[in-house]
Amino acid sequence: VTRLAELDKTPWYKKPNLRLLYLLMFPTCIGVEMTSGFDSSMMNGLQAVDSWDTFFHSPRSTLLGLMSAMYSLGAILVLPIVPVVTDRLGRRHAISFGSLLMIIGAALQTGSQNFGMFVVSRLVLGLGIPFAIVAASSLIGELSHPKERAIIGSLFNSCYFIGAIVAAGITLGTFNMNSNWGWRIPSLLQVMPSALQIIFVYLMPESPRWLISKGRGEEARAILVKYHAEGDETSEFVKAEFAQIKKTLELEKETEKVGWFQVVATVGMRRRILIGAFLGLATQWSGNGLTSYFLARILDTIGIHDNSVKNKFNLGITCWGFVNATFFALISSRFKRRIVYLTCTISLLMVFTAWTIASARYAITGTQASSRAVIAFIFLYSPCYNMAYNALTYTFLVELFPFEVRAKGISVFQWFSRAAGFFNQFVNPIGIANAGWKYYISYCVFLLFEVIFVYFLFPETHGRTLEELAFLYESDKVIEQKRRVEEEIYENENENLSVRMDEGSDKKV
Repeated sequence: VTRLAELDKTPWYKKPNLRLLYLLMFPTCIGVEMTSGFDSSMMNGLQAVDSWDTFFHSPRSTLLGLMSAMYSLGAILVLPIVPVVTDRLGRRHAISFGSLLMIIGAALQTGSQNFGMFVVSRLVLGLGIPFAIVAASSLIGELSHPKERAIIGSLFNSCYFIGAIVAAGITLGTFNMNSNWGWRIPSLLQVMPSALQIIFVYLMPESPRWLISKGRGEEARAILVKYHAEGDETSEFVKAEFAQIKKTLELEKETEKVGWFQVVATVGMRRRILIGAFLGLATQWSGNGLTSYFLARILDTIGIHDNSVKNKFNLGITCWGFVNATFFALISSRFKRRIVYLTCTISLLMVFTAWTIASARYAITGTQASSRAVIAFIFLYSPCYNMAYNALTYTFLVELFPFEVRAKGISVFQWFSRAAGFFNQFVNPIGIANAGWKYYISYCVFLLFEVIFVYFLFPETHGRTLEELAFLYESDKVIEQKRRVEEEIYENENENLSVRMDEGSDKKV
């Protein structure tokens, strides 16, 4: 399949059906991360909105941490059932269900009358986001053409910044409003990404791999023919792709029991789960949580207190993040995964260490030079993080986990990510308030651990189809997989030959 895909030199934008598929993916799948971006940027911006600060009696430290952390707590609570819904009902239904929950959460947040109602609304938002993220990231990988799969998957995370830019712009526009609509308007507009997903999701086809797993092979074949072969029923690529998917799923079902306890039953699966859990922690404990939710408090520590300046800085750093995240989404997938992740972790360690030193210098000397250095390192941090943790994480996870455990694997990643996020959102404001720059040292230590982990435990997944990666750690199964796929293709060719011979005989008669 990889060889046949490489022989196809026609770009996706010259294929009408595939072009339509990718356009539909934007609001329904790729755009799911806009919701996460909107939320983090909105919470950043609201801390510099006077009406919000006054209405909730200037929450700081523990109370501020609780308001932010409830979003992650909701995800932690619901994640054990997310793969059950995603695998049983299908990717599209899971996206729709999660989006509906987030619309309810945003409505509650907009109408909040007190601290408790605001906290509950954030919990409901958190209950919805995992359904959409797990299903959407799976659907992108399972529906995209192999030539563009990695790039489309990488664009998934970069859409975080579209939502973040919109939220930063909205809070910049409302922060001077004297009424409570200064914070209610941003909360109300948080429904936009989820509304787009509900409107467009059923215009998308379902995952062919999910359909085959449910015994609906003909529907899956029709989808592959329409979008991967532009309607060509005789396409050799689709024949090989369908055979590879079908036989790989059969072999997976024979060799893997897919309950939660069986997910860690073999050495290969335990290694996959370990890497997924590590990525969940690393994408939150690399220092990014500081700027994602508590930028206003960080700016306070370096002498920037003006709310207008804080909101403009939030918008600027978010726009910069979108530019470099999109750039890396388009190029990072072209390189070997291990090299990109090592470059990312090493550069993060260097930049965050320098950031910590500059913050310490400002705390000691109070000089403008130290303050400006911190700002420079915050901007430098963004591309270092986005080159791998933003651009490759979901692409890598889809490649790492076989179909039968893919939803569970991504859910494990999400659980550890949300748990780490909950810890960050609850502890970061306390750490910043009580320890200042010294709190950053803990992140430097963890970043060093990340470099070591990636070097010794990350596998290489670049340049292969999902089915070719299904038995990444199970080398004994690869030979059987190849044999079955070849037999399936050979049988199909014989059937087609017999049909053509029969048609020729009829014409002679």
